[in-house]
Amino acid sequence: MKKIKVLVVDDSAVTRQTLREILMSDTLIGDVVTASDPLIAAKKIMRDIPDVIVLDVEMPRMDGLTFLRKIMSQHPIPVVMCSALTQNGCETTLRALEYGAVDIITKPRLGVKIFLQESGIIICDAVKAAARARIRRISPTSRRRSGGMVVEKKLTADVVIPPPTGRAMIRTTEKVVAVGASTGGTEALRIFLEAFPMDAPGIVIVQHMPEHFTRAFSDRLNTLCRIEVKEAENGDSVLRGRALIGPGNKHILLKRSGARYYVEVRDGPLVCRHRPSVDVLFRSAARYAGSNAVGAIMTGMGDDGAQGMLEMKEAGASTIAQDEASCVVFGMPNEAIKRGAADRVLSLESIAPAVLRECSG
Repeated sequence: MKKIKVLVVDDSAVTRQTLREILMSDTLIGDVVTASDPLIAAKKIMRDIPDVIVLDVEMPRMDGLTFLRKIMSQHPIPVVMCSALTQNGCETTLRALEYGAVDIITKPRLGVKIFLQESGIIICDAVKAAARARIRRISPTSRRRSGGMVVEKKLTADVVIPPPTGRAMIRTTEKVVAVGASTGGTEALRIFLEAFPMDAPGIVIVQHMPEHFTRAFSDRLNTLCRIEVKEAENGDSVLRGRALIGPGNKHILLKRSGARYYVEVRDGPLVCRHRPSVDVLFRSAARYAGSNAVGAIMTGMGDDGAQGMLEMKEAGASTIAQDEASCVVFGMPNEAIKRGAADRVLSLESIAPAVLRECSG
């Protein structure tokens, strides 16, 4: 298998060197070159085109957003944004995702080297997912609406919620929708949620995204969609016309009290190397909603959500996986399909109408 070539563009010498060391410790990643600003990066790209670019946002001579737009309009290359954990950084990096960036790596203002070293597995996974992503050219004037490492044990949803036992309850008229997505999911979720009418069934979402970014992401979707979209808070009710997005670095579970569905937001270990985890959400949907749930798994690398979707199906839920042609990365849906967890495999644009049919039937 051809090793992945990476170009790291960051004005911090410490960040460049640390990222280079982390990436080169992965056996699937080969040459890693660095550049201190986009103009130097452009010259290096002319000599040797990388498979993935890791790009900072704030840099001298040209900002990362401008450089990203030039890349995506002239010669599209998968880009992973590297952004500081600030509110302005969140908004700018979310704009970068709309312009075609594949994923986000976060870094703090202080203690960058230690933070990046502790996040090594996640960083390498983001770059490997980007290398497999389908990238499309954008118009330069348009805005899209849009190893060597020590690997910790991969935990399952058992560490957060016990497996479901038997059927959750009889079918009722009130349905709830559980959705999981990762790489490429920010744009997929926009398309998915914009298709729902104001009286859509209640929706709970896990999108793999760093802490602090999910609120800005939710707020942006709320301005585009007819339904309310908000970052979930512990105890929020799952209501018709509302979509709740699990906050970054927290697990989100669906719960039920009588006829009321609500969410529990809690701490816990990484599950399938993620927090929030799709497996945790899907297992809770299987346990507390059963045949009253509809599950959808979308674009993303890895297998988070595949086991949980199988548990949803076994509990009587309807389940849908996004098809390969419309995925940015056909990882999570493919794993669900291979395990027999998906009732149907549909294009991205077909998922919302199918969910509505299931919920009205």
